[in-house]
Amino acid sequence: MFVIFGKYKKPIEDVERVLPAHREFLDKFYAKGLFVCSGPMVPRDGGVIICSAESRDEINNIMSQDPFFIEQITDYTIMEFKSTKARAD
Repeated sequence: MFVIFGKYKKPIEDVERVLPAHREFLDKFYAKGLFVCSGPMVPRDGGVIICSAESRDEINNIMSQDPFFIEQITDYTIMEFKSTKARAD
Protein backbone atom coordinates (compact mmCIF):
# COMPACT_ATOMS: atom_id res chain seq x y z
CA MET A 1 0.00 0.00 0.00
CA PHE A 2 1.06 3.55 -0.61
CA VAL A 3 0.10 6.93 0.78
CA ILE A 4 0.66 9.72 -1.72
CA PHE A 5 0.89 13.22 -0.29
CA GLY A 6 0.48 16.08 -2.76
CA LYS A 7 1.51 19.62 -1.89
CA TYR A 8 0.31 22.45 -4.14
CA LYS A 9 3.10 24.61 -5.49
CA LYS A 10 0.93 26.92 -7.58
CA PRO A 11 -1.97 29.22 -6.65
CA ILE A 12 -5.38 27.72 -5.93
CA GLU A 13 -6.66 29.26 -9.19
CA ASP A 14 -4.33 26.92 -11.10
CA VAL A 15 -5.47 24.00 -8.94
CA GLU A 16 -9.14 24.78 -9.74
CA ARG A 17 -8.39 25.09 -13.47
CA VAL A 18 -6.86 21.59 -13.63
CA LEU A 19 -9.15 19.95 -11.04
CA PRO A 20 -11.68 18.48 -13.52
CA ALA A 21 -8.89 16.67 -15.40
CA HIS A 22 -7.36 15.53 -12.09
CA ARG A 23 -10.73 14.06 -11.04
CA GLU A 24 -10.94 12.14 -14.33
CA PHE A 25 -7.46 10.76 -13.58
CA LEU A 26 -8.64 9.69 -10.11
CA ASP A 27 -11.78 8.04 -11.56
CA LYS A 28 -9.64 6.01 -13.98
CA PHE A 29 -7.62 4.45 -11.17
CA TYR A 30 -10.62 3.98 -8.88
CA ALA A 31 -12.22 2.01 -11.74
CA LYS A 32 -9.08 -0.17 -11.92
CA GLY A 33 -9.38 -0.85 -8.18
CA LEU A 34 -6.05 0.79 -7.34
CA PHE A 35 -7.16 3.92 -5.48
CA VAL A 36 -8.71 3.25 -2.08
CA CYS A 37 -9.54 6.81 -1.04
CA SER A 38 -8.48 10.38 -1.76
CA GLY A 39 -9.23 13.95 -0.85
CA PRO A 40 -7.92 17.41 -0.06
CA MET A 41 -5.81 18.19 2.98
CA VAL A 42 -7.16 20.52 5.66
CA PRO A 43 -6.23 23.29 5.24
CA ARG A 44 -6.50 22.92 1.47
CA ASP A 45 -2.86 23.14 0.47
CA GLY A 46 -2.64 19.70 -1.13
CA GLY A 47 -4.23 16.28 -1.14
CA VAL A 48 -3.81 12.64 -0.19
CA ILE A 49 -4.34 9.41 -2.14
CA ILE A 50 -4.28 5.90 -0.65
CA CYS A 51 -3.27 3.42 -3.35
CA SER A 52 -3.01 -0.37 -3.41
CA ALA A 53 -0.42 -0.60 -6.21
CA GLU A 54 2.11 -3.43 -6.18
CA SER A 55 5.32 -1.41 -6.49
CA ARG A 56 6.88 2.03 -6.43
CA ASP A 57 7.48 1.73 -10.19
CA GLU A 58 3.74 1.21 -10.69
CA ILE A 59 3.02 4.26 -8.50
CA ASN A 60 5.50 6.36 -10.45
CA ASN A 61 3.83 5.31 -13.70
CA ILE A 62 0.36 6.10 -12.33
CA MET A 63 1.31 9.49 -10.92
CA SER A 64 3.08 10.52 -14.13
CA GLN A 65 -0.41 10.51 -15.70
CA ASP A 66 -1.88 12.95 -13.17
CA PRO A 67 -2.69 16.34 -14.73
CA PHE A 68 -1.52 17.98 -11.47
CA PHE A 69 1.90 16.38 -12.10
CA ILE A 70 1.91 17.12 -15.83
CA GLU A 71 0.97 20.79 -15.26
CA GLN A 72 3.48 21.02 -12.36
CA ILE A 73 0.70 22.02 -9.94
CA THR A 74 1.68 19.55 -7.21
CA ASP A 75 4.81 18.01 -5.72
CA TYR A 76 4.28 14.45 -4.49
CA THR A 77 5.77 12.52 -1.60
CA ILE A 78 5.14 8.77 -1.74
CA MET A 79 5.24 6.61 1.37
CA GLU A 80 4.97 2.82 1.24
CA PHE A 81 3.55 0.84 4.14
CA LYS A 82 2.49 -2.73 4.83
CA SER A 83 -1.12 -2.93 5.90
CA THR A 84 -1.45 -5.57 8.60
CA LYS A 85 -4.97 -4.72 9.76
CA ALA A 86 -8.04 -3.20 8.10
CA ARG A 87 -11.77 -2.92 8.56
CA ALA A 88 -13.72 -5.76 7.00
CA ASP A 89 -15.78 -3.44 4.81
